[in-house]
Amino acid sequence: MIRHTFSILDGAGEKTEKRLWENGITSWDDFLDSDSVPFISSDNKILYDAMLGQYKEDLHNKNEKIFVRDIKKTEHWRFFEIFSGNAVCLDIETNGMAASAGGYPTVVGFYNGFEYKSLVMHEDLTWENIYNELSSYKYLITFYGSVFDMPFLFKRYPQLKDSLLHFDLCIAARRLGIKGGLKKLEQSLNIIRDDDIIGMNGFDAVKLWSNYKHGNSESLETLIKYNRDDTVNLFYLAEHIYGKLKESSGIKAYL
Repeated sequence: MIRHTFSILDGAGEKTEKRLWENGITSWDDFLDSDSVPFISSDNKILYDAMLGQYKEDLHNKNEKIFVRDIKKTEHWRFFEIFSGNAVCLDIETNGMAASAGGYPTVVGFYNGFEYKSLVMHEDLTWENIYNELSSYKYLITFYGSVFDMPFLFKRYPQLKDSLLHFDLCIAARRLGIKGGLKKLEQSLNIIRDDDIIGMNGFDAVKLWSNYKHGNSESLETLIKYNRDDTVNLFYLAEHIYGKLKESSGIKAYL
């Protein structure tokens, strides 16, 4: 999708993007190969050529940093096809308190499409280990993570930096008119969890951590299992929501 995107250019929007598509300019290459575009001034054509030329090179080299810098998060979904092989899903559980009032993450889960990994407080959950895990990837997938998970981690661990392209599935789903939380979205797609964690929510995760702290080791196992499903299911949801967003853009009608 990103190679068909022009709304990221300075002064351009979705209306300009669709006008370009309607005129047969459906990709960055089409734009760069055109000597002129009727409704784009010559000055802007020069500017856009330079921007798209640089973006094309950085996309080829999988240099996500320039896109993190230049493109607003709400448009990061457009990079999913390119960076899905370098993506990680993340979900956190907490002790139920705000990060500014003694809150801390209890479990941080990661899933790269093949392997799930969890970091647990008082065991291996440190800012260094979170950093090392995230630094292996270029693209982050969360559900409401741009509002909760990542700000929580940044507040708790100021050493961490916002350095990845970020596909927030909750924000993207709302853009499609889909409301509700992660569990409701899973149900609509017939994603079934194991019996022992069906119906669990964030409050239950807080209780499980409390029970673990009071000596119930099985509670930690259940908490990690709950986090695992929260994290692993994000990859399937990302594929689904990306497809819906691409369809809603209208680009398929011009290809």
